[in-house]
Amino acid sequence: MAGWGMKSLGEAMRALSLAAQPCRTVPVRKAAAACTRRSMATAVETKPADITRSVSDVWNPITTVPVTVHSFPSLEPRSLEVWSTKHLYLPLRRDILHLAVIYEGDKTRQGTASSLTRYEVHGSHHKVYRQKGSGRARVGTKQSPLRRGGGKSFGPKPRDFSTNLNRKVYDLAWRTALSYRYRRGELIVTEDGLELPLPEDFLQLADAGVLDRELEDGFVSKYVSGLMEELQWGKAHGRTTFITGDRRPNLFTGMDVAGENGRALELEDVDVKDLLETGRIVIERSALREMIKKHSSDLVARVYIPGTVPKRPMGQRLVG
Repeated sequence: MAGWGMKSLGEAMRALSLAAQPCRTVPVRKAAAACTRRSMATAVETKPADITRSVSDVWNPITTVPVTVHSFPSLEPRSLEVWSTKHLYLPLRRDILHLAVIYEGDKTRQGTASSLTRYEVHGSHHKVYRQKGSGRARVGTKQSPLRRGGGKSFGPKPRDFSTNLNRKVYDLAWRTALSYRYRRGELIVTEDGLELPLPEDFLQLADAGVLDRELEDGFVSKYVSGLMEELQWGKAHGRTTFITGDRRPNLFTGMDVAGENGRALELEDVDVKDLLETGRIVIERSALREMIKKHSSDLVARVYIPGTVPKRPMGQRLVG
């Protein structure tokens, strides 16, 4: 039976070689053209694009990016500024952003959880039953972790969960988050004094004390929701984070009442995580300038040599 099987296998291999014989007689370079069919369009040879650059050519990468300063809430362009690519045009680094977010989360942990050990539970520390003769299980004191109401083995104690992160890496994460928003068109820079314009008649009634707290909150919530929906900044469009240098009463109150549409933060309360959470960032020009200035430690050399450190533009006005 084995002989018959080998004979059948040999016949099959010979038949396969005979079937492929016409293609094998064709030279190697013309085999594809003889064995396959191609249309006239695919037969045209195209030269690859020249993507190489000559050594003699000068490479001039971009060093600045434009930033438009708008008015709020009309978003009318007021001026045009230039910023360095080291500030607002860095490549996306997910690893650095991850390190920064974890670092901030560890710092905000309270670490106040605490439990009693067996030596801190109130009561006598004598053995409950004798070792033998009682017919009960062998137990120690009532503070034993095996008994209800006893202490906890290796329980949590107040501790510091904060971790360390290089300052230059953390500053780079700040500018990387801003660059990510800028590249996606989600960084809106406004003039200083960002405030929510409430109607004058409502402000007069509120100052006169005619409206109660419930009516005021209802009107502000409806007004802010309508404004955010008109600008396409509300809940349906990813919410918005407003960043100001100081606290603005109307803006912060409106965002507190209509928190489903966004939030308002002062500059000192902003973290890297806040720059990545909502759909867009609306920030004052002075707040952005202060943020970049505060987080640029990796751009400053330890030893200053006159004429060697390039000056990076930060908010230089071109138009307006």
